[in-house]
Formats: sequence, structure tokens, C-alpha cells
Amino acid sequence: MKEAKKSVLIKNGRVIDPVNSVDEVCDILVLDGKIAKVAKDIKADIAIENTIDATGKIVTPGLIDIHVHFREPGDEEEETIASGSAAAVAGGFTSVVCMPNTDPPIQDETSVEFVHRMGRQARKTHVYVMGAMTKDRKGVELAEMGLMAKAGAVGFTDDGAGVQDSAVMSRVLKYSSMFGLVVSQHCQDAAFAGRGVMNSGYNSTILGLPGIDALAEEMMLWRDIQLVKKTGAKYHAQHLSTKGSIDIIRQAKADGLNVTCEVTPHHLLFTDDCIKDYDTNYKVNPPLRTQKDVAAITDAIKDGIVDALVTDHAPHLMSEKELEFLAAPFGIAGIECALGLYIKALIETEVIGWSQLIAMLSSRPAKIIGIDDEKGALSEGYWADITIIDPEAKYRVDINKFESKARNCPYGGWLLSGKVEYTIVGGEIRFSSDI
Repeated sequence: MKEAKKSVLIKNGRVIDPVNSVDEVCDILVLDGKIAKVAKDIKADIAIENTIDATGKIVTPGLIDIHVHFREPGDEEEETIASGSAAAVAGGFTSVVCMPNTDPPIQDETSVEFVHRMGRQARKTHVYVMGAMTKDRKGVELAEMGLMAKAGAVGFTDDGAGVQDSAVMSRVLKYSSMFGLVVSQHCQDAAFAGRGVMNSGYNSTILGLPGIDALAEEMMLWRDIQLVKKTGAKYHAQHLSTKGSIDIIRQAKADGLNVTCEVTPHHLLFTDDCIKDYDTNYKVNPPLRTQKDVAAITDAIKDGIVDALVTDHAPHLMSEKELEFLAAPFGIAGIECALGLYIKALIETEVIGWSQLIAMLSSRPAKIIGIDDEKGALSEGYWADITIIDPEAKYRVDINKFESKARNCPYGGWLLSGKVEYTIVGGEIRFSSDI
């Protein structure tokens, strides 16, 4: 009996595939890296390379994180595409999108091709990349968007910096529309943000730290929505953190605009109260806000307003995070425990069910970056990117065992549910909890 290349048979798992409205116990047959069949009690007529008993497990389309920082090129001591990819599959992610705020920035076709090549060499997760919107991310002159699109960039962003000039942003949106690619904005008005390092409010006053007003995010988001109305461009708002921003997105969607948004685990699980001990692990941008903001984001997820759940995985050296609060860099490394964090924040609290959670971690992100014709679902003929989760298994977050180089993570010691058992990428088992 002939053995099929990259053949996997997953038996008796609870298959959750929101695109195909599947949520039932069945089998999945993978042949030559693609989904061959999803049905009950599959009997393969060929020799199967790997058979996985998924009894009691949840089987989903491979998770997709459209906002990560793998720091290469330029800051390989913090993270590399190889180490970040290993961390991604350990967290159940089969596809990631790297941000371009590297050194030098990802701003031409050569740098886009470099990221893709390094991702292929790592042989872990699919690695995509967004190119910079403007040269050197300075918000003045457009980067080589057309050439980057031709090289395979899935969108454009100056992440870490919002484009301050409205005329420049209008040109970015018009130009991106020519290629049908998404513009992903870090909404922050520099005049309002100033040199702020945390949320502007009671806690920043008590702690004597400069604050970032919620208006910094909301004013740029509002401006961009007006530009989207004029240009009709595909627009994505990154890591929203305030109630006002949620209200703006709600209205934009009600108006039928091509607008999507994302949120992170830390903006669901923390508030600016966490900074009272000046712990730099809680220093992020946009900053942790108030309980009112957390409640608004949670409600937006429940109502289907939030499109994607991301990690904003931002690794740093411990020597950098050990600096005083004003000098330490922004960011949390957490891609390896993100699924458990979202289960804690949204499933265990009964905000949403598993199907909605998986949609925001697979099919909806795939649609945002335009890969939903081959990923984000368990449809026959799609790439066999599959995540297998044990929803009952509990584990304690051990930052010292991360595949990532980074340890700047406030979740160390947390007890979480939802352990990733297998991460299958293109029909190959790239991560197993048994190894």
C-alpha cells in the first residue's frame, strides 16, 4: 500500500471550523500538505504517515497572528525570525505577520524577500510581512509600496508610529487601494501622546509619570475613518485600547466602511493599576487603560465588532526592561501563552464561545490580510494548517522555557487552560507537546 507524502489522519477530535459552520466530532485527512477530507469515521485507502488520536481535543484551522515583532533585521539579540517562528508554533500559530519597524525598516522589495526567505529557512510557521507605509517610518515620503506588494507584502504599516500628516495618510490609502492591500495603522497623535509612558489619568498623576491621553488614539482613528470614507481603502486599526476608539469603530462599521480592528490580551487582562509598582513588564504602547476601557473592548468582542485577536509579541532584552520606567522600551513578549490568555479572558468568563474565538484567531485575520482563499479554514484543498488544543489541560507559564529569546512577560507563573498539543503547518507536524 502506497504511503502518501505529508499524510496525516486526525481522528475523533472536536473540529471547530467557523467558515464551514462545523462544530462536531469528526476526522480530518491530510494529503500532500492539503486538506483532503473532513468527515466522520474516515477510512484511508493509503498508508498514513501520522495518525493522531484527538479524542477530547479541539481541532481548529491553524491560528493566525497578524501582529508580531521578530526584530530581524537589526535586533537579532532580542529575537530572530527563527526563534520567533519556534515560539509561534509552540503557541499554536501556523501563520504570523511581521511588522516592519526593524533596523533598517522593511521598506523595499529586497527586505520583504529577506523576511520571506528567513521564514522558509526556519521551517516552522508561515511568515508574512507588512511593508512600511513611509520611508524610514517618518511619515513624510511614501515607501516603495508597489514593489513591496509585488514581492508579497500583505499590507502596509508604520507600526510603532502613526502617520501624522493627513495628506500623506490620504496618499497611502489611495496607493494601497491600487493593490487591494490593507493599511494597518498604529493610531497615535504624537502631539497628544508627547513623551507619555502610560495612560494619562489618576495613576499617572500619583506615580509622577507622563501620560498618553486616550485622545491620542481616538483623534487619529477618527481622522483616518474620514479618509477611508473619501478613498474607500481597506483599513485596519491596530491594538485598540480605549472605549472611544471602540465607539468610532462601531460607527464606521455601521456606516458600511471597509474597516477592521484588533485587540491584544494585555488590553483585556490588565489596567493601569498594574503600574503602581513601576513594573516595566506592563509598559506597552498603546498603554494599559482603565476598567471602563477593558469593559468596552470586551463588549465589542462579544458583539462581533472586533475582527482579530493578536499578540503584538514585542520581545526585548531583560537589560532594557530593567531600566527605569521612563527609559525602558514598550512591549510584552507573549505569543507562546496567548491562546491560554484569551481562553482565560473570553471563554472562562463566558464572553464568547469557542467558535467565535477561533474565528478571531484564524478566518477573520486571514481575510484581513487576503489569504482567506487558502488559509483560515479546514476546507478541502486548503493548506493543512491545523492547531490541536487540549481545552482541559492546565499549564503554568514558565518564561524560562520560552522558545522566544525574550523574557519580558508579566504572565510568568500564571495557571492557564488550553494547552497546544500539535501545530501542523502545510501537513507537517511542526510542534508537538510530547517533544
